[in-house]
Amino acid sequence: MLYKLSKTGPKFNAIDPLPFYGLPKEKDLENLLAQNLWDVLFEGSQLMPIRQERAWQPEADIYALNEQGDLVVFELKRSDVNGGAVHQALRYCEKASRYTYEKLESMLSAYRNESSVHLQEEHQSAFNLEHPLDCSAFNRKQHLIIVGSAGDDELIRNIEYWKSQGISISFVPYRVYDIKGEYYFEFFSFPYDQHSNPAQKKGVIFDTNFSYDVDSIWYMCEGNRVAAFGDIKGIVHSFNKCDMVFLYHKGQGVVAAGEVKSEVKEDKSKDALYRDLKWLTSIPKKIEKDMKALSAAEIKITMGFNFWWAKTMKPPFLDMVQSEKLLKKLKTVL
Repeated sequence: MLYKLSKTGPKFNAIDPLPFYGLPKEKDLENLLAQNLWDVLFEGSQLMPIRQERAWQPEADIYALNEQGDLVVFELKRSDVNGGAVHQALRYCEKASRYTYEKLESMLSAYRNESSVHLQEEHQSAFNLEHPLDCSAFNRKQHLIIVGSAGDDELIRNIEYWKSQGISISFVPYRVYDIKGEYYFEFFSFPYDQHSNPAQKKGVIFDTNFSYDVDSIWYMCEGNRVAAFGDIKGIVHSFNKCDMVFLYHKGQGVVAAGEVKSEVKEDKSKDALYRDLKWLTSIPKKIEKDMKALSAAEIKITMGFNFWWAKTMKPPFLDMVQSEKLLKKLKTVL
């Protein structure tokens, strides 16, 4: 729930709940979550999406894998959610529990629209595992997450009952608010809704888009900018002035760092949004044969924790003390 704070003089003295509603169509919710779930909404979680719902198929809306290879099943509801949603999700989960490794691999291949995908390798790369999981480790367990704008008593009773029976099931609410003609989306990410405060200066490891365009890194380095392209270009709005950006080049590591110096700008010719950077390190040159970089393994050792490498903006985000620590290490290798 979003509340308006009423104030008399210097003190807040009342809270007024604001009305909310769901999205017009369930497909709107599915697309919104599928595009933003892994980079923005579930900032503190690590999930690897492998399928969205297909038309006219009796299946859940979104399927994903966690680091252990467990299957996470999302059932989305546009508005209020009642107890029937639990039974529907359980049916999907029961069916999904029989998915073999080969089935999961084919789902990922279709989701990415690539003819040949090796799930073990993609999973190992996404979670930066020292060794790939054995094929038999995938889909040993299933987890259900039901998403809706509100829940009722029957839903709560059903979820609590199945939890007591050892089923991993949760309800995650979302809400949409219309405030003076502007729309706001509120989402309570599972399990603890851990998000860094966007208003605070932060450090972000940011992907150079190598998998989709090998020249994107030069667009950024030669143009003194951090950029995103196509359907995900909006994530550039997640930066603020003075944030620290660490450019991560797939297969290499962090190759440069800079400080955000501008508001969001648009390049229609590249279908890109970007922000200008002031470089804090040397930057790679196109003519150089070997690119100097701080590898993912070295970053993990330096920081004492791992990152979600499969995302464009790779959480967790860093506070400024952590950012300076990573910058200092980066300068020793560049």
